[in-house]
Amino acid sequence: MNSTQKKIILKTIIISLFFSCISNAQELAVLKYKGGGDWYSNPTALPNLIKYCNANINTKIKTKPNVVEAGSTDIFQYPMLHMTGHGNVYFNDEDAENLRNYLNSGGFLHIDDNYGMYQYITKELKKVYPNQELIELPANHKIFSAAYTFPKGLPKIHEHDGKRPQALGIFQEDRLVLLFTFESDLGDGWEDQEVHNDPQHIREKALKMGANIVKYAFEN
Repeated sequence: MNSTQKKIILKTIIISLFFSCISNAQELAVLKYKGGGDWYSNPTALPNLIKYCNANINTKIKTKPNVVEAGSTDIFQYPMLHMTGHGNVYFNDEDAENLRNYLNSGGFLHIDDNYGMYQYITKELKKVYPNQELIELPANHKIFSAAYTFPKGLPKIHEHDGKRPQALGIFQEDRLVLLFTFESDLGDGWEDQEVHNDPQHIREKALKMGANIVKYAFEN
């Protein structure tokens, strides 16, 4: 057995141990990435979504999410990662391999375009899954009815370029492992009301869709 094979076996054992420890975990983390993009944007969004989920869909998530880096084995401690921003995204080879192992082992990544991510994230995701394309989810996908029903699919929260909202996904063996929400900006709807002055019914739509994502990630 050569050194490369030994490393692969060791990594597999580590991944298995992580997931055996978190099989019942209910925690979320913000994904920190390279490239200069503002991964830290929408600071009140995820805490507000967590509070909403704890109050409405019987989760028990720590209110303050941790921050994990794309290349760190710490990501294996969380059943769901949330990623957002406006600008450049860069995954090196280690980041891409780590994310691929995480997703293939049962993890879930939600990427919410806060405006301007599309051209960067689509390129970087080819490093994670070179032979996969983002596929638009049909409105009858179960993520749109996991807790609350959205018969038309992903809701529109912010105008951006005026295009229709799209929920794009990557699948592994029929399991949705990555969701990229584009031209919707759910995260802005999760933020404190005074940040964007969104009306309550718009914020409620964003939070309900967010709760669907969390419930789907925890149960699938």
